Amino acid sequence: MQALNLPTYPFKIKSSENKYFIFDIVRKKYVILTPEEWVRQHIIHYLIEEKNYPISLIAVEKKVTVNKLTKRTDILVFNTKGNPHIIVECKAPSIKISQDAFDQIARYNLKLEANYLIVTNGLTHFYAIMDLEKECYVFLKEIPKYE
Repeated sequence: MQALNLPTYPFKIKSSENKYFIFDIVRKKYVILTPEEWVRQHIIHYLIEEKNYPISLIAVEKKVTVNKLTKRTDILVFNTKGNPHIIVECKAPSIKISQDAFDQIARYNLKLEANYLIVTNGLTHFYAIMDLEKECYVFLKEIPKYE
């Protein structure tokens, strides 16, 4: 897999029937290793190991209903009260981060009302804090550590 603009981690990877699988420590199972999954697993480890978010507060592919459509967030981090705190949208490294990615995560956030948004393709990362009153996001240099 491609090197990303994130720290490296000791992932558990296995192959079976000409496919590669990576162990997801949140879902506690092996999942097919796609380029997007490679980014997702790096971000999960980044949030846990660099930003100190407890694994117990992280959900992967959490269902959310937006305009009567069922969608899934790539990563959703909750606060200790069980409310959404960070939504992460992961793209494959070959996918350029566009306004569409921000529009997608902003639609999810209309329902979830998380404090922070992350959009990444593993090479380029955008961090934002939501201003729910003004209905806009303000870009940050990085996401804050867990408090």
